[in-house]
Amino acid sequence: MSYLLYSQAEQLKLHEPVPVTLHPAAVYLSSLSEGSRRTMLYSLDAIAQLLTDGECDAFSLDWSKLRYHHTAAVRTAFKERLAPTTTNKMLVALRRVLTEAYRLDLIDANDYHKAIDLPNVKGTGKLRGRALSISEIESLIASCYQQGDALGFRDGAAIAILRCGGIRRQEMVRLKCQDLCLKTGELTILKGKGNKHRLVYLTPDAIALIEDWLEVRGSTPGALICPVHRGGKITLRHFASNGDGIYKLILARAKKAGIKHFSPHDFRRTFCTDLLESGEDVLTVQELAGHRSPATTAKYDKRGEGRKRRAVRHLKFK
Repeated sequence: MSYLLYSQAEQLKLHEPVPVTLHPAAVYLSSLSEGSRRTMLYSLDAIAQLLTDGECDAFSLDWSKLRYHHTAAVRTAFKERLAPTTTNKMLVALRRVLTEAYRLDLIDANDYHKAIDLPNVKGTGKLRGRALSISEIESLIASCYQQGDALGFRDGAAIAILRCGGIRRQEMVRLKCQDLCLKTGELTILKGKGNKHRLVYLTPDAIALIEDWLEVRGSTPGALICPVHRGGKITLRHFASNGDGIYKLILARAKKAGIKHFSPHDFRRTFCTDLLESGEDVLTVQELAGHRSPATTAKYDKRGEGRKRRAVRHLKFK
C-alpha cells in the first residue's frame, strides 16, 4: 500500500540549503543525548522515506509542509508494520520535529495543532523481554571461565556489570577504568539516558569477576570493557557508542552457554525484578536503574502473577 500523498515527492523536498539553526530536525536532534539522537534520527529518516517513497531523509524533507493527512498516514503505515512501542516512538519524533517547526515560525498554529493531534497506538499489554534465571546467569559465567582466556574474562566482567549494575549497553560502552572503585564497588554512570549521572553499586562477586578481567587487561586508563581480537590481543578503546558490540558479545556468549535468546536489556529487567522480589521499594530501584519515573520501573517487573498470589496470602479476616 502506498502512503505517498502528494502527486510527486518533489513537493516535500527542501530545494535550498537551510542553516542547522533553522532546520526543525537539526534543532530537535541537537537537544537530545547521543544515544537518543541516534534512535530519533533513525525514526525521522524512516518517516521521511515513507512520505517520499525513499527520496528524502530527515534533513532533505521539508517538515514545514507536513499536514494532518501526512501525519495520520504515517501513523497508519507504522501501526500496520511495527510494534506499538516502536510506532509510538516514531510519533514522538514526528511531533517534536513539528513542534520545532512551529517554534521557528515555519508552520502556522492551526496546521501545527492538527498535524500533531495523533493518538498513540495502544499495545497488547504484554510485557517485553524476560528475566534471566539464576541458573542461566551461572551458566553464562561458567562458559566464560571454561574458555579461560582474555575474551572469556572480558565477557565475564561485562556480564557482572550488566547483572549487578543493571546498566544500559550504551552506558557500558562509555565506562572507563576510573569510573569504577574496586574498594567500594561504586560504579559511576556518566551521561546516562537524559544526560543524567548516577551511581550503582556492584557486589563483591561482581567485583571479583572484574578484577580477573583487569589482571589480563591491565590498569592502563581507557575503556573498562574493550575489544579482544583473535589471539587475545586487547585494544584499549571503547566499543561503538550505539552498544552493538555489547549486543553481539551477549548473543555470542548466550549461544556458547546454550541459553535461550535474550538481549542485554533483559539484564536490566532481571536487575529490577530481583530487587523488587527481594523487597526493595520501587523508588530505590528506579534510582538505581536510572528511570525517569516509577511507572517505567514497573514495566521492568517480570515477577508475573506469583507476586500477586503471595501478596494476598497476608490478608486476614481476624
